[in-house]
Parts: sequence; structure tokens; C-alpha cells
Amino acid sequence: MTSLIRHSGLSVLAIAILSGCTATSSEQTINEQVTQQQSQVLLASPPKVNEALSLKQIMANPDWMGILAKGAYWGDDSQSIFFVRQAHGNPVKNYYEQALNGDKATQLTLNELHKASQKYGVLDNKKTKKAYIYQGNVFVKQLSSGLISQLTRQNSPVNGVRFLNNGDIAYWQGDDIYRIHNYTGMHEQIASIKMSAKPKGVEDPSSYIAKQQHRLIKYVSQQHDNDKKREQYKAELAEQDPTLASKVWYLGDSETVSDLSLSPDGRYVLLSLIDKGYSWRGEHDIMPNYLGKDGYVDAVPARARVAEDKNPGERLVLLDLDTHTERAITIEGLEGFDEDVLAKVKAENAKAKGESYKSERAPRKIQLIQDWGWEQSAIQWQEADNKVAVMLEAVDNKDRWIATLDLDKGSLNTEHRLHDDAWINYNFNQFGWLPATDDLYYLSEETGYSHLYLKREGKEAEPLTQGQYVVSDITLGPKAQFIYYKANKSHPGIDNVYRVEINTGKDEQLTQWDGQLDYSLSPDGNNLLLNASRRTEPSELYLQPIGGDLKKMTSYTSDAFKRYPWQAPEVVTVPSSHGADDVYARVYLPQGYDKSQADKYPAVIFNHGAGYLQNAHYGFSGYFREFMFHNLLTQQGYVVMDMDYRGSKGYGRDWRTAVYRQMGTPEVEDLKDGVSWMAANANVDANKVGTYGGSYGGFLTFMALFNEPELFQAGAALRPVTDWAHYNAPYTSNILNTPDVDPIAYERSSPIEHAQGLQKRLLIMSGVLDDNVFFQDSVRLVQRLIELEKPMFETAIYPVEPHGFKEPSSWLDEYRRIYKLFNEELK
Repeated sequence: MTSLIRHSGLSVLAIAILSGCTATSSEQTINEQVTQQQSQVLLASPPKVNEALSLKQIMANPDWMGILAKGAYWGDDSQSIFFVRQAHGNPVKNYYEQALNGDKATQLTLNELHKASQKYGVLDNKKTKKAYIYQGNVFVKQLSSGLISQLTRQNSPVNGVRFLNNGDIAYWQGDDIYRIHNYTGMHEQIASIKMSAKPKGVEDPSSYIAKQQHRLIKYVSQQHDNDKKREQYKAELAEQDPTLASKVWYLGDSETVSDLSLSPDGRYVLLSLIDKGYSWRGEHDIMPNYLGKDGYVDAVPARARVAEDKNPGERLVLLDLDTHTERAITIEGLEGFDEDVLAKVKAENAKAKGESYKSERAPRKIQLIQDWGWEQSAIQWQEADNKVAVMLEAVDNKDRWIATLDLDKGSLNTEHRLHDDAWINYNFNQFGWLPATDDLYYLSEETGYSHLYLKREGKEAEPLTQGQYVVSDITLGPKAQFIYYKANKSHPGIDNVYRVEINTGKDEQLTQWDGQLDYSLSPDGNNLLLNASRRTEPSELYLQPIGGDLKKMTSYTSDAFKRYPWQAPEVVTVPSSHGADDVYARVYLPQGYDKSQADKYPAVIFNHGAGYLQNAHYGFSGYFREFMFHNLLTQQGYVVMDMDYRGSKGYGRDWRTAVYRQMGTPEVEDLKDGVSWMAANANVDANKVGTYGGSYGGFLTFMALFNEPELFQAGAALRPVTDWAHYNAPYTSNILNTPDVDPIAYERSSPIEHAQGLQKRLLIMSGVLDDNVFFQDSVRLVQRLIELEKPMFETAIYPVEPHGFKEPSSWLDEYRRIYKLFNEELK
């Protein structure tokens, strides 16, 4: 593993720690008390055993369920763990340490926070020291003694840090890189990168008037000559005086640094540059906050839409700090770098307009991989040598490359190419070097499932895992003997931790969990820290000694929540009538369920959000309010189903990409199969079924009601996407390409294009401050429905809410409306 902290990732850590240091320890306690007191306004009494649930209780401040441990990580000595707890709505985080042999965690005071092991710290080559960033400054910890030294104390925050091979420490602030010499303690600036044009210096006169002035006025000519001599002297001094800092790099004023990485010996800097004019913000829009603190409408900046987001890609540049030479990295070494991968799509769209399309090769736009599920840099230096591998992706989303860089030639060599005619997943992109070798390990979906591969130098890659299951979250063991990973081998909805021996390929299961989990390997490789849950049990921390017995480390779920007899949903498989694999779903049956009763049950199908997300699993649902709401519905005689429709996570590449260029089509087919399954297996009246969901689930509610008007009798769409051309580029362009290239996909997949099909009652609910799915999405659809003269829809707006609602009062209002809708239309 490389001793490198990613340039863009550290600010997140600094902000997280800063937010935990804004009050004294006593003030933190007071803040928690204030939050709890304020929540009492909406916090009903916890439900009693055998007592019917209430919406007010379900949607209350969730702290009544317990304030759980988050972000857990290991102490450097492998003998303790650290984690965070944060009350709902409280801006202050509380940090805790718990010894492995202890029964209770201790809250860290503010003057102890800097002593906590830093999750994103880096080790030196001998694994005796750890450098980390706290409050924007660099600290070093001696691992044997625990002694901590602060190396910087500055107002300008440090963005990244690493150990060099000789034990020196390098760090960077913005685009300036510094080196702290191990033996002398000297701070040396080894690179100053300026994204501006190089100063022109003293120029000779060029116009007629200027030349005349120099020719006729001796004083002017003499001053000019003196300026040139001074400039020449400074240049020679910079070349020959060893006491001066390195020369400045002027890289032009048209780009900005997107990422930077320093080589293990401090000689090379690899930069990723992007057009300075490119921004995540939209050119034309703001998000209006109608309840601004000064009584006026605040204009909040908004992201760009996929229809206007013109990602220019990134350019790699290598700086040699020893020779002060700059090399632009060419992309010709990437296999398929100039393929017209969208030729078929472009031809189809051209034909629809009565035109023809001629395919031509041209260099594609590329960028460092933008993975959404890991904290690793896309630039990986070999641990003790100047060899570097990069993971790149095409902006068109069809290719991912792992390539090594020839530092002398500035060229890339493809080590692995992953191509997908649909899109490359934004998960499962971890990779790295095996220490002291030229061998690479990585995850790839090339067989249809994410698996672990090893590519030894000069040889074909070999799989270390195989099968119809998903491998994720890989960790190289401390001695590089094993690679640890998470997988859902026994069931798509059950996670466990495994390890594979690199040299022999021997695979070993390390946990025996029956729900969902995340894990972290201790620094000494002897224990696993699990954040694990079951269907009715929220996540707690567990210690799993490798080869030993599981131990529960935390118990923060409230007694009130644990005492209540929650119904654990059954995970079932729904046969597909549309040529797909079976669909996994959660089913909640009514209290006193009797399949033989004469009157059939009404039913509700919940559509999860996020598109690529898994909910029909054996862990505690991230939709905890919906979980409780579904329990309430069963008490009122409903059958409830949560489906992992096509496009959901956990089932492999083909399930994921089934929605390519047709979002809302295969998913609605799966919903139809879900209704049929409930009618055949749960005594459900197929004419009394409703559906609801938020975000992607709201979009899916629209598509079902608009395109299959007889399927559901009512639907509620929360914070819903109505037109994919208005959503963000990173997510949408994966699945639908871009509107200028593939308008067919957008018209096929956007609910606003199908609104004329609405025949049943629809409830639309949106937050005005939603910077993910804009409030405008709902406004446009409402106007479309008005113009179509559709009388069967209602709307509710929430003026202070973002995409994920914050206020219990908003949650309560929202679900009261949903509950009322279902009771009126389905019962």
C-alpha cells in the first residue's frame, strides 16, 4: 500500500474533525440536551409492546431509537477503536475511544482529539511512524511509544501528506509542495505550481515609438539595460545558489489542478489538470430559498444539469523536480482511446431524425476514476520505487483503464481495460501494488460480477475469486499474505468477510453473520471490526478475532426500540415473466394474516431510491422510517413489499445495466411481477395495490402510474425526478448517455414525456431546498399535468427541506398524506 493521502480527500477529514471541535466538552453535553429538549415537541412516548404504532412516533426525532456509532476505525496499536456519535440535527460530533477489553467507550475531550489515531494517516516504509493531518496541520506519531509531535502550526490548511523513502515528510498546501528533512528539520519548498502564464520578463521595445524612445533618450535605454542585467543575475542565482527554493512552475492560465500526487522519493509530481472554466455549478440557475434569514429570497448556487454539463476531461502532466522538466502524458497507450464507442447509439438517433451517421475515430476525453465508494487515490505509486499506476475512466462512461506510466517517455501502458457497452460501475474500482513487486491487484466486473484479480508483471491477470456473487471492500493484509474482502456468497442480501491467500489462492470465510455488515481490518491483522445489522436490529459494532468468537462492542440501540416486537420482513424471490432473473423482495404480512380469509388484503409496494441501491437484504434498512411505517401498515391490514427491481445493487452487472437507455421500463415490469406474486402468494387483491417512493423511487412511481395505469390504484412520489435532462451528469450520463447524443433515451425514460397516461390518483411531494432533485422538476410536471387537464393529482411542498428531509414535522406531514391517500384509495 502506498504511503499517500489523497489530495482531495483530506479536506473532508479536516472538516469532520473541525466540526467536532467547536465547543468544549461541557458545551457538547449542553448541545445534546438542547437538541433532545427541542425534539420533545414532536417526540411521542416510545411505543409499548403490543401497542399500535403512530405516525407521530415513527417520524419523530430518530434519537429515540438510539444514537449509533458511526465512522468506526482502529487505533494504531490495534487495542482500541474510535468512533463518532452525533445527535439528530446537532452540528457537533462527539468522538469516543473504546478498548477491545473494555465494556464502555470514553468520550474524548477537546484537548484529547489530536491524540486520536487518524483514520486517513499514512505510515513510513518501516511502519514505525504515522503522519496525519489534524485541524489543517501535520502531526507525526511514534507508534512504539505513542509520542506525538506537531510539525506545522499555520492558518493555511495542509491538504495532503506522505512519507518519502528516506524518512522525510512531504506535505502540500494548495499547489505548493514542501519537504521536512528528517535529520535537520529544515522545511524546504520543493515545488511551487502556478496555474498562470509565465511572466514575460524584461522585453525589448517593439513599437516604433518605444524604439525611438530608447534610441533618442539615453536614460531610458540605460534603465532598460540595467533591468535586463538584474533579470539575468536572478536567473543565474536561481540555477546556482543551493540555498534558494526550487524554481516556480508556470503551467498556463487555462487549467486548474484537479489532483496531484508525489512520488516516494520526492522527485516526481503527477498532476491531473482540468479546464479552469469548468464548474459543477450550472451556468443559468440558482436554487431560491424563500425563507432566507433576512426575510428575502436567497439565491443558492445550484449544480449543472446533464443537458448543460460539458465535462472537458482531464489532462495528466508529469513534473520532474530534479531536472525541472514538464511532460504532458499522452493517452495513445490506452487501448481503445480513440474508439467511437457510441457509434450505434448515434446512428440510431440520427436515423430517428431521418439522417445518417458516419463513425470516425477520435481521441476520447478521459479523467481519473471518480469512484463513489472508496477513499483511495486513483494514482498509486509503488511503495519504494518510482513506478506508478493510474486508474482512468472515459468521460463517455464506457471504459476504465489501469495503466502504468513510463516516467521517461511520458506515455501510458494499458495493464487492464474494462469495457462496458452500457456503463462502467462507479463502485468496485479499488486497486494497488503488492509491496516489493511489480504486481497489481484490482476489482473488475468483467465476468458480470465484481471479482478480485491479480496481474503479475508480464503475465495475464488471474482471478482470485470467482462465482455469481459480488466482491467489494478489499484490504491488503499487513504482511501482504492475504487480501481481505466482503462478499454476498451465501445470499445476495447477506454479507460476510473472507480472505484469499495471494500465493496459493486459498479462500477462507472469516465471519458467520446473517445480515449486512461493513468491516475494517486491525493494523496487526488479527481482528476485524464489524459494523453489522439484522432486519430488526440497527447497526452496532462487533469485534471478530480471526479464528475466534464474535464480541459485541457497542449497544446504543435504545431499550424502547429493542423491546418493541418489530415484524422482520421475509426476503422472497419473485419469478420474472419478462425474461429476467428472479427479483428479490422484502414482504411484510398483516397482523393476524390468514391466507384463507374471504376478503383479500390491500397492498403497497415501496420503491427504494438511489437507483443503484439494495434494500431487499437481511440487514437493517437504511430506510428506517419506512421500515416502521411498513410495520404500521401491517397493523392496519396491508401487505407491503420492497422490491430490488432491475438496476438495484448486489446482483451483478447484467441486473445493474438492464436499465441502460430505458430507465423505468424493466423496473415497472418487475413491479407488475411483484403485484402478481402478492396476488398468488399473499392473498392480495390486485385491484387494491398502491405504490410510493422517494427520489428514484418517486421517478419509478411516476413511470408506473403513467405507463401502466391499471397496475396501481394510487401512488405517492417524494422528491421525484421528472425529467432526466435536468438531473446531474455524473449519475445520469452513465445510464442514458447525454441528451445531445442520445435524446431517444431521455424521451423514453423521463416521466414528463409520459404524463398523459395518468389515470389514477397521484400525490407529488418535494422540498424547495432540494439541491439534488430540483424543486423545479415537480413544478414542471405539475404544469404539464394542468395543461393535460389531469384532475387526479395533488401536491405538497416543504419550504425548508433539502433532498433528505431533516425536520420531524416535515416527515410527519409527508407520511400523513401518504397514509391518507392509501386508506382512501385502497381500503
